[in-house]
Amino acid sequence: MAQPWKTIDTISTDEGILELRQRGERDFLITIGSQILMNSLSNRSEVVLGQLGCGHLKESSNPQVLVGGLGMGFTLRAVLDSLPLSARVIVAELNPTILEWCRGPLAALTENAVGDPRVTVEIGDVARRIRMTAEAGGKSRFDAIVLDLYRGPHAKTDQKDDPLYGSRALENTRAALKPCGVVAVWGENYDENFDKRLQGAGFTVTTNRPGRGGLRHAVFLGRLNQSKKAP
Repeated sequence: MAQPWKTIDTISTDEGILELRQRGERDFLITIGSQILMNSLSNRSEVVLGQLGCGHLKESSNPQVLVGGLGMGFTLRAVLDSLPLSARVIVAELNPTILEWCRGPLAALTENAVGDPRVTVEIGDVARRIRMTAEAGGKSRFDAIVLDLYRGPHAKTDQKDDPLYGSRALENTRAALKPCGVVAVWGENYDENFDKRLQGAGFTVTTNRPGRGGLRHAVFLGRLNQSKKAP
């Protein structure tokens, strides 16, 4: 018989009540309102996202990576496991409570990924961080940008003005990357139009659907084309 869920913490947000639940030692849920945002036992696509986004940097010298969205920390853990000890990882997370959960009850799930000395967590909007980096350019640019945000790109995304997945935002993403940079994006489903927008912004795109059968999440991987360089 399955154990009942126990509510660990709740917080009010503009989108509804954000809640952390637990049953058993490693079985956690994060919900908002009536929606399940993530389950600690279903993290395959988040792990693949981090691996694909940063696997090419394992032997790099002092790589810089931006992670958008902390969640339960599984993507961050996969990113860190794919990087050298000299790496620098910035995580942009909107909600400070998520950071508190990852430092507290969720820490054991990821070997306390947020406590890794390579990691700096910034409470703020990742779209703003990308835009600032694009404007600054130079050494502030990233080797990889990894976006693990709820839903991700989808059919109703504003194709031009969406702050993360629209064509204008993707131009900022391109400009915020170093030559040969990579952007990896989690999606609840595959979105053909987003794939095309990535290509239009100068990326060579591949898509991975981790797992087997049923509804599988999508991981979009865009590699920067040298024929269309960032300013």
